[in-house]
Amino acid sequence: MGRTLVIGDTHGALKALQQVLKKAQVTKDDTLIFLGDYVDGWSDAANLVSFLINLKTTHNCIFIKGNHDELFLDWLQNEKDNPQWLLHGGQATIDAYSKLTKEEIAIHINFLSELENYYLDTENRLFIHAGFTNENGVEKEVFTKLFYWDRTLWEMVLAMDENLSENSLLYPKRLKQYKEIYIGHTVLSRIEKDTPQKRANVWNIDTSAAFKGPLTILDVNSKEYWQSDPAIELYPNEKGRN
Repeated sequence: MGRTLVIGDTHGALKALQQVLKKAQVTKDDTLIFLGDYVDGWSDAANLVSFLINLKTTHNCIFIKGNHDELFLDWLQNEKDNPQWLLHGGQATIDAYSKLTKEEIAIHINFLSELENYYLDTENRLFIHAGFTNENGVEKEVFTKLFYWDRTLWEMVLAMDENLSENSLLYPKRLKQYKEIYIGHTVLSRIEKDTPQKRANVWNIDTSAAFKGPLTILDVNSKEYWQSDPAIELYPNEKGRN
C-alpha cells in the first residue's frame, strides 16, 4: 500500500515542488492530494500547471481548488481583471502564461475547471483549501465559495482552549464531522511558524511557499513531513508575493 501525501499551496514554485517530491521519495504507489493555489507568486505558474497535468498521467493525484485558481480561471475565461488579485501574484501568472500557445492554455483551462472543491477519504478525513462554515459539514454548505475563501475554520481552532473536551457543549460541532481536516490558504507565517501545525483536529499545511517559506508534503498517516528549501531562495531574483 502506498502513502497518502498532502501538499500545501505551491503558488508557481515548481522548483520547490520538484525538490520536495524527491525528498519525500514519492512513488507511483502514493496518493498525492494537492490543497490548491497552484498559481500566483513565482514565475513558474504555467510550467507548474503543465507539470501537474503530466503528473496526473503517471500518479494518483487529487487536485483541490484554491481561491487563486478561481481568480485566474475567471481571468482566462472572461478576461476579468481584479485589482487585488493582480497585486497578490496575479500579474506574475499573467506574465508566465503569455508564453503559452492557445492550445496549451485551453488544456490548462480544462485542468483548472475540473479542480475539486474538497476531497473526503474513506477514513473520514477532509481535504479542503480553506474551510467551511456549516456545522453539519461540507455537504450542507450553502455558500460553496467558502471552500476556497474561508478563514474562520483556522481562526476558530487557533483561538480554542486546547484543553476543551470534545464532549463539552462548547466544542464546535463542525469539527466533530471529520476525523481530521487538512487545509492550506492561511499562511503559517502569520503565527511565525514554518512547519505543519495542528490545532484541534485541523492540520494547516501552508508553510508560506508563496512568500519566504518552504513547500511542505505531509504523510497523513505517519505525520512525517518533508520540506523544500524556502521558495525565495530557489527564485532569488523574484519577489513572489512578498
